[in-house]
Amino acid sequence: MIEVTQQRGVTLVVLGRSYSSLDEQTLEELGGVLLSTATTVEPPRLVLEMSATERIGSAFIELLVRVWKRLTERRGTMALCGLRPFCAEVLRVSRVDSLWETYPTSDEALQATAVDADAR
Repeated sequence: MIEVTQQRGVTLVVLGRSYSSLDEQTLEELGGVLLSTATTVEPPRLVLEMSATERIGSAFIELLVRVWKRLTERRGTMALCGLRPFCAEVLRVSRVDSLWETYPTSDEALQATAVDADAR
């Protein structure tokens, strides 16, 4: 299950337990949601909460880059939170970890990326 909510001008996408390992089928469903959200959400700010995700691979990283590009084309931002150690390591080794801010919790990510955070 994917839960999409908006808080303080930021869209929060929470990946449920069915996204613990991102195989081809779950990645296709997730890609549709993330790419559509990145294209249409106002304001273009997205936080992806991944605490239930235990394994990721290159196809997921490619999806993240595509989502990030759509958001940045719209002068938006993206952050990740709740990364498990394996997922954080895969992003680091792939050298894409510097593209997005990462936060331990969704509360911290939302606080840092909220619309009113720009005024600080």
